[in-house]
Amino acid sequence: MMEQQTLLHEGQCGLCLHFGESHPQEPQLIQIRQKHEAPEDIIEECGHPSHAPLGLKVTPISGCAGFELAPEARETIH
Repeated sequence: MMEQQTLLHEGQCGLCLHFGESHPQEPQLIQIRQKHEAPEDIIEECGHPSHAPLGLKVTPISGCAGFELAPEARETIH
């Protein structure tokens, strides 16, 4: 059975450079960024310099003012 996918928009953590920043080449992260969709139940650490010391965990649909678009996500924005 396929997991329910949620469409992601610029400004949401799933498309952010800092989402899963400690392992950016993980195939699932690349796929999320390229397709702009993800299961809502994925939880990753936030590597943003302001949040990293806190050990903040976020979902792909979360967001904050420190958003930086990941290079893989840029390639697919029209």
